[in-house]
Amino acid sequence: MQAAPKALRLHIGLFGRRNVGKSSLLNAITRQQVSIVSAVAGTTTDPVEKPMELLPLGPVLFVDTAGVDDEGALGELRMDRTRSVLERVDLGVVVAEAGSWGAFEESLVAELVRRKVPVVVAVNKIDARPLAEDERARLQPCCGALVALSAVTGEGVGDLREALLRLAPADHFDSRRIVADLVPPGEVAVLVVPIDKEAPKGRLILPQVMAIRDLLDGESLALVTQDRELRRAIEGLAKPPALVVTDSQAFLKVAADVPPAVPMTSFSILMARFQGDLAEQVRGTLAIERLVPQDRVLVAETCTHHPIGDDIGRVKIPRWLTQYTGATLHFTHVQGRDFPSDLSPYKLVIHCGNCTGNRREMLSRIHRCREAGVPITNYGLTIAYSLGIFERALAPFPSALEVYLAARA
Repeated sequence: MQAAPKALRLHIGLFGRRNVGKSSLLNAITRQQVSIVSAVAGTTTDPVEKPMELLPLGPVLFVDTAGVDDEGALGELRMDRTRSVLERVDLGVVVAEAGSWGAFEESLVAELVRRKVPVVVAVNKIDARPLAEDERARLQPCCGALVALSAVTGEGVGDLREALLRLAPADHFDSRRIVADLVPPGEVAVLVVPIDKEAPKGRLILPQVMAIRDLLDGESLALVTQDRELRRAIEGLAKPPALVVTDSQAFLKVAADVPPAVPMTSFSILMARFQGDLAEQVRGTLAIERLVPQDRVLVAETCTHHPIGDDIGRVKIPRWLTQYTGATLHFTHVQGRDFPSDLSPYKLVIHCGNCTGNRREMLSRIHRCREAGVPITNYGLTIAYSLGIFERALAPFPSALEVYLAARA
């Protein structure tokens, strides 16, 4: 795998009215014809994504959105897609034309600021109408950076790149670790990777790949094995591993094969910490105890894989949860960006590890659940709780374990 996963890319969204030149601007920034450009308003109908390296920052994902002043029933659908992008951008670019700034653009900036997203205002088409000094003075205080440019001539595009580099969250690429902070340099992490039908031939599932790379970056050692070889793999080590990480579906067998003194968790729980708020999702897991017959549970995953056989979200988790609660529960499944706007019908949300999304999007979903008063948990946390090994799965994360123990007290 050569390309950086979306989860590790800084997401930069382009927003504005129809026909202000967002697509032309994206093409100018990337130096490629990424988006279709037309004089007809509303040409961009769905968000267009373009991954690239924005040096010296690193891997980013530009998202070109449809005009959010669109009209009619189709326009409202386009606007809904655009609004969903607001939930996952780490940096926002509001594009406007000189002389056209108004309440609409101010509302876009205010929404990004409310979400604590840095904002660049890009005044486009200055080849046709320059940005007046009085307008520059009025716009400057409302954003993190103001850039006047022309996507057609290229004037000011370099200034926009510099503004993006300057406003990008400084800790986006450096502060978070998936697993290496739990395994000292030179120590061994055993990664248990069952090969099932949903792992395409020749490939590993994304969280497994991300964990291996993170261990390499931390100068730790990764021993990868299937669950049936785990006991022999551990016995072959000169000393016990610092950590065992398993696919959540193999939790019970792995828990039986790993000595009690060796810390153990799952890839999904690691992703809950890396992509979201582990403590909040631990608290959400405890809502399993309050489920009663006929309660509705939402199972959400951000990838769009085709379910095969004993699918974890559609078959295994409902089965384990039903067995644990003894209640007839009603499960609703959503994929990709189809996260409901109304969460009130649900008593619990169970989310995947979000390896194909980004942290901003996961935190937005957690925030929406909190506002709706609906607890949210994670695949791995739900499985560990249902199988009676929750405390052991949280042992590598003392602060999260403390949340659980405090809630039980």
